[in-house]
Amino acid sequence: MGRPKNFEPDVAVAQAMETFWSKGYAGTSPSDLAEATGVGKGSLYHAFGSKRELFGKALELYGRVGTEMTEAFLNEPGTAKERIRAYLVLLVEIDLNGPVRRGCLAANTALELGGKDPEAVQAVQKITDATIRLFAERLRKGQRDGDVSAEVDAEAEAYFLMNTVVGLRVMAQTHGGPVLRRIIDSAVAGF
Repeated sequence: MGRPKNFEPDVAVAQAMETFWSKGYAGTSPSDLAEATGVGKGSLYHAFGSKRELFGKALELYGRVGTEMTEAFLNEPGTAKERIRAYLVLLVEIDLNGPVRRGCLAANTALELGGKDPEAVQAVQKITDATIRLFAERLRKGQRDGDVSAEVDAEAEAYFLMNTVVGLRVMAQTHGGPVLRRIIDSAVAGF
């Protein structure tokens, strides 16, 4: 009979996600993961298989939590422009007010592993595609409600907004709030 697990796998994944987010995939050592989760390296690898598999679970969690937050935020009362602008400001505030400016785990992963790790690329695409879908849905709702012009191509605008999110999250690592808010204002001016 095997030893019982002494940890909650979901909690360990969340703690590992925070570590990968702060240090990157390559910059995170097995010792970092053991320290962050409070779980021995052997137990971590027994539960998750490898550092790469644990990273995949961390990306899944990041995507799920991010999609839930985005959907809830965009569906609050207000016009499409108000909700999308508020969402972009929220992301910037999270980045600027955190203890470390670490940007977006998905964007960081694309920069670090894009072209090198097909599974990571697929995970990032899944995360960004969900956000694009939510932006497009909110813009279409705005068109039905009359606060977004019928001339706006909701899907193209959603891709542009996703590109803006990624740019904001990267720029938030080196720029301040006034510059980032000007970018946000420009991004939502088109609808």
